[in-house]
Amino acid sequence: MAERVKNTGGSVKTPARAKRPVRADRSLLRTAKRLVVKVGSSSLTSVAGGISEEALLSLVDVLAERRNAGSEIILVSSGAIAAGLAPLGLGRRPRDLATQQAAASVGQGLLVARYTQAFGAHGITVSQVLLTAEDLMRRQHYANAYRALNRLLHLGVVPVVNENDTVATHEIRFGDNDRLAALVAHLVKADAMVLLSDVDAIYDRPPQAGGTRIPLVTGPHDLADANIGSAGKAGVGTGGMVTKVEAANIAANSGIPALVTSTANAAAALAGEDVGTWFSVNGSRRTPRLLWLAHLASIQGRLTLDDGAVQAVRDRHRSLLPAGITSVKGDFEPGDPVELADAQGQVVARGLVNFSSYELPRMLGRSTRELASSLGRQYEREVIHVDDLVVL
Repeated sequence: MAERVKNTGGSVKTPARAKRPVRADRSLLRTAKRLVVKVGSSSLTSVAGGISEEALLSLVDVLAERRNAGSEIILVSSGAIAAGLAPLGLGRRPRDLATQQAAASVGQGLLVARYTQAFGAHGITVSQVLLTAEDLMRRQHYANAYRALNRLLHLGVVPVVNENDTVATHEIRFGDNDRLAALVAHLVKADAMVLLSDVDAIYDRPPQAGGTRIPLVTGPHDLADANIGSAGKAGVGTGGMVTKVEAANIAANSGIPALVTSTANAAAALAGEDVGTWFSVNGSRRTPRLLWLAHLASIQGRLTLDDGAVQAVRDRHRSLLPAGITSVKGDFEPGDPVELADAQGQVVARGLVNFSSYELPRMLGRSTRELASSLGRQYEREVIHVDDLVVL
């Protein structure tokens, strides 16, 4: 059972980093001091051959050159499960969790050994950092992860980050390493994030069908008419272009620009050339608690709002009052995360509720003054305070 939110996801005080001028274009990548680079399974491995030495060495050459030029690199690398398939005699990625965990246990060691050797040829030390979603859900774990990664970077190490597939359960998994990369970028206060795969950019429709590259995304409207596929070509990953768009949006909405392109374009991407799809910043950096609430929290219930409450919460950034709630669903206690939906069922926000699912039904549609008069002064407060709300 997930730990109550009041014991998790709190803010973490971290040392301030020097501020640099913010640029909206991809030229930022040429001088970015701290970069998170994520590479997908399809770029490093195949079901038939395990780890591709040529692909891995080519990527490491690019990243090592940038590291030796003075930038800090955090490499979020998929491929552990895929790397473990061939040694275990498995013909395809397993569907059951236990076999996935076994493949990850075998493959993770192989993958890190290859990275250690490849970066070592450039005089660079690497480290292995395995995370689960729980590490970013609990305040102390979050603080420890930040301190460890920050210290590794200051020591000149390239951390190789992966989800801890060997022990992660379905309930606490990130779902894909694209989202993990976005959350790590926020954790380490990265200047930018680069997502590498076997597809060179986001297109408005499949390239083989005459699709056109989308070079820049400044907001949802730029992708409104795009037909984004969902599967990689190699068949060894769990992501796809949909997860990359989601991850890039998580980063951009948190104040971190992101680039989606192919591994073959890695050198051009880090040089700031016009490749891939650039997601410019369209939001400010959120606190760790609100980032957790938006992307990692285990939702315990749903509150349906009337039109006025939706506008107040979503458009005017106000607290949620009981008068604007029309229905309650779920089983939750004070402090639990719940989602807020409009009358059509579209989720517009998430928040930490101040009342239980037992208390709320008798409060619906009533003013706080009326509730205080009939039920007591403890009911004269918001159902969800604006500081505990995140608009999606």
